[in-house]
Amino acid sequence: MESLESLLSRPESKTLEFKRDLSSPEKALRTLVAFANGAGGILIVGVEDGSKSVVGVANPTKEEERMASLISDSIHPPLVPEICLLPWRSISVIAVEVFPSGLRPHYLKSKGTPGGVYLRVGSTNRSADPAQVQELQRSVLGQTFDELPMSELDSEAIDFRAASESFAPKRKLAKRDLKTLHLVVRHQRKETPTVGGMLLFGKNRREFFPEATVKAAHFAGNDRTQIIDSEEIDCALPATVEEVLRFARKNLAKATKISGSRHSENWAFPLVALREAIANSLVHADYALKGSPVRFAIFGNRIEIENPGLLLPGLTTADMQRGVSKLRNRVIGRVFHELGLIEQWGSGIQRMNQECRNSGFPLPLLEELGQSFRVTFSRAKSEPSGIDAKDSRILQIVKETPGLTTARIAARIALTPRATRDRLSKLVEAGSLSVVATGPRDPKRAFYPAQL
Repeated sequence: MESLESLLSRPESKTLEFKRDLSSPEKALRTLVAFANGAGGILIVGVEDGSKSVVGVANPTKEEERMASLISDSIHPPLVPEICLLPWRSISVIAVEVFPSGLRPHYLKSKGTPGGVYLRVGSTNRSADPAQVQELQRSVLGQTFDELPMSELDSEAIDFRAASESFAPKRKLAKRDLKTLHLVVRHQRKETPTVGGMLLFGKNRREFFPEATVKAAHFAGNDRTQIIDSEEIDCALPATVEEVLRFARKNLAKATKISGSRHSENWAFPLVALREAIANSLVHADYALKGSPVRFAIFGNRIEIENPGLLLPGLTTADMQRGVSKLRNRVIGRVFHELGLIEQWGSGIQRMNQECRNSGFPLPLLEELGQSFRVTFSRAKSEPSGIDAKDSRILQIVKETPGLTTARIAARIALTPRATRDRLSKLVEAGSLSVVATGPRDPKRAFYPAQL
């Protein structure tokens, strides 16, 4: 397990939470259940969650045993986390590390299912609804919602003509390909469409999935008060990507670039990045959730693309930034991949980041909100950071040797402790560094690289 100093340098997140004590044990147990149902995580008891002041626990060994008993008596299926005491100067805290579970969904025995099933959303715990509980169960079995058969229908429910037109630029589609692509399956002695087949090319798709559309809107200013343009995009999913881009082109300005006596027009925002985000939102949307379409919104200062469904168990936004990917809809993903709408799994976020970097825009913000996942692009180009050579050297030193004090950093950059302290404070305020300390005058204040 990480050291306490390293954990304190990080903010509370999907995989980390601080609790002052166990005076309200159910709140701590909810967190452990949510960790087990998601990407895992570490709960620290003995640290105030706001200030991150280390207060420790009285009778550490006794409280450690109490924590083990609470977990054993209160959570089902049984959860076996790693529990240990972490020293902090003259006191100790309890650390409970939970790993992603293959027995999910876990729940509080006192509440049962689905009421006692919790999911981690950012740094909070949320009750799971029945559809989310079912997805947790499918994830353990290795199933995806879009692979399920729609037994009440037969294979004629798939619009073969629409499918053939989508594949025409790539290859000629044969009837047998519907099985290969898992658009139809053999079920109960007949061929029936899968959920993915209906979502992609169903003749009466809206009858079964009325929310399988994209709500696109262009707002005046930075809120939703006044709508300039709006459209509901309702077509086969592969065609939806280009239809949303058409709406974006209609509502985004062009920038004129002059070079000598010539000028050229370019879009004022990288459309390649938008295309990646739109395709990803359609592939990773949770179509089992009712009343939640994909949303594409243009504001004065940003562009938001939001799809229903939290990240799959075991996945975090930090994982996504590193190229880790889990496919929520295998049938839709396979078709999008073959049509060239998405490329290698996990490369979409990195490609979006690169396009924004190349065009001078900040990297997109990835967030879980409520029951949705949102990608937010800033429309304002990145400003110069204002970091000089000394600041860059500080960042490099802290990256190479995390946990250094002000005095040790000052010695490395040949500045006085006071001048170094001023620079460190500004870097912490800017979010470039994080600090671990009992207070602003703690002589043992330690500095770490900023965490995602």
